Amino acid sequence: MPPDQQTDAAAPRRPRLTPQIADVRRAVRGVLPVGSDASRSPLVLVALSGGADSLALAAATAFEAPRAGCRAGAVIVDHGLQPGSAEVADAAAATARELGLDPVIVRRVEVTGEGGPEASARDARYAALDAAAAETGAALLLLGHTLDDQAETVLLGLARGSGAASLSGMPARAGRYARPLLGIRRAAARQACLDAGLAPWDDPHNLDPAYARVRVRERVLPVLEAELGPGIAEALARTAEQLREDEGAFSEQIEEVIEEICEPAEAGIAISSGALAANPAALRQRIIRHVVGSEFGVSLSRAQTLEIARLVTDWHGQGSIDLPGGVRATRAGAHVVLSTIGSTEVLPHDH
Repeated sequence: MPPDQQTDAAAPRRPRLTPQIADVRRAVRGVLPVGSDASRSPLVLVALSGGADSLALAAATAFEAPRAGCRAGAVIVDHGLQPGSAEVADAAAATARELGLDPVIVRRVEVTGEGGPEASARDARYAALDAAAAETGAALLLLGHTLDDQAETVLLGLARGSGAASLSGMPARAGRYARPLLGIRRAAARQACLDAGLAPWDDPHNLDPAYARVRVRERVLPVLEAELGPGIAEALARTAEQLREDEGAFSEQIEEVIEEICEPAEAGIAISSGALAANPAALRQRIIRHVVGSEFGVSLSRAQTLEIARLVTDWHGQGSIDLPGGVRATRAGAHVVLSTIGSTEVLPHDH
């Protein structure tokens, strides 16, 4: 055998660049920070479960990060929710090391079940990811959510009647978190793994119809595709993107308006009822939700928001409104006063 062929045979196998691998790499390339030199290379961590989406993300990040002047590692969170979860986590960590990721961190968390199993697991997972990022000084945490995940999120929000904020789905970037694969289909991520010779783990929970998201994935979306034609998932993802743009524009408007129409009140805040009345309903409701959320950390339902709005739009001397979190809304003269229950409500000074 010629020497050059011997060298090639002895060299480690590199996966053939397929369209799916290229698409995932391109998506990752678009979110990576650019490092200036080796001593200040930013660290990027991949949240790795071992499933196809996060495994494709990890492989692409391992390839792209050095070319961007970054270091790349992985965080594996073991929720302990099913037998053998520790072995699955350890296998994912071993794969991450084989890909060249470093550091590789495995965190085992306790899922309390508070707020439901999905919410509790999500809270525990993000707490572990945040802790790992803080300890390592990571500049970015990459999550493997795909276009299909976005479509499912929009449908679930639609079913709950959650409004534009929920229908806008998951953001591509939020703080230290980034979701580079929101434009990539789940099937493409799986194919990228197979093309790279990687064996993804299939979470049994992803087939359990007890979870609403699984029912949307396995039953609802296929029916919509069959009855309305292909491209439903892409259309839902586009809807989320458009609504997120709208929500961003409203948020900027609200920040500007609030400074002009709000003032301190006893144990709370007062909003000018005249200013609320002068704004269109969409902006008025958003101002109310934003003020209650930012001041008291309470998320209002649409029914609760409209009840407060009626203190402006349908004022006929009705009493105060008790809200979640010990918050009370009261009409006091030319203001709607939001305060904690038990406080003495004081009308703001007239200017």
